[in-house]
Amino acid sequence: QVHVMESGGGSVQAGGSLRLSCVLSGHLYRPYCMAWFRQGPGTLREEVARYDSYDKAAYAGFVAGRFTIAYDDAKKSLSLQMNDLKPEDTAMYICAMDTRGYSGGHCYPNYDYNYWGQGTQVTVSS
Repeated sequence: QVHVMESGGGSVQAGGSLRLSCVLSGHLYRPYCMAWFRQGPGTLREEVARYDSYDKAAYAGFVAGRFTIAYDDAKKSLSLQMNDLKPEDTAMYICAMDTRGYSGGHCYPNYDYNYWGQGTQVTVSS
């Protein structure tokens, strides 16, 4: 059974760092599009960063150079390195992946991912 597994969340003070990881268990091949989303209390889910089949990354404006998304082919793992965390980064971070490749591996905002994780909580205190 294919499912998304996230890890790496936790609690840090402002200015600290966390590294999130995500794997698509039960799937042999590299996903076409991959992304991290977040949803804070009382807010809508928003895209944080996405990564396509051509190793191209895209980030939300609020990331402002603080986060790095990457895919490790050997580990088959998607990561999100988050530095200089701020209290407003507090949210549930959710990994999403696409195994269908309808767009030829090119990703875009509001992309239709077919696998979603349960999320990992990130809490940043001031």
